[in-house]
Amino acid sequence: MSIQFFFDNLWRWKCGLPEEEEIRMPSLEEMQRTQWLPAFEKAQRERLIMGAFRYGLNFTGNQNKSNYDRISSIIKRAELYKETGNDELLVDIANFAMLEFGEGIHPNKHFKTSAQTDKTERK
Repeated sequence: MSIQFFFDNLWRWKCGLPEEEEIRMPSLEEMQRTQWLPAFEKAQRERLIMGAFRYGLNFTGNQNKSNYDRISSIIKRAELYKETGNDELLVDIANFAMLEFGEGIHPNKHFKTSAQTDKTERK
């Protein structure tokens, strides 16, 4: 029992309430092993490789590819997934999101975590 757990539950014991269970956080190694789906990543890579054969390489500065509207494709595939349940569409969505992240054309493209956004909005 950790000291923090003890103090968090002290008032519960005094009031006769049941104690909360101590939540054990898994190790970083365990989380790296369990918080990922290798089969999904494999499907993503396979689809990207097949797409490279069909449509050309990604992340190469190909001007024609960078003008492709990936956001609309993501929305379209999400709607199709909602109708059909075809997991292939989820792989496509993830790949389009990664490509947009890597070489997107959004005029306001940036990376800001929600924690950073929250701090900005509070000011």
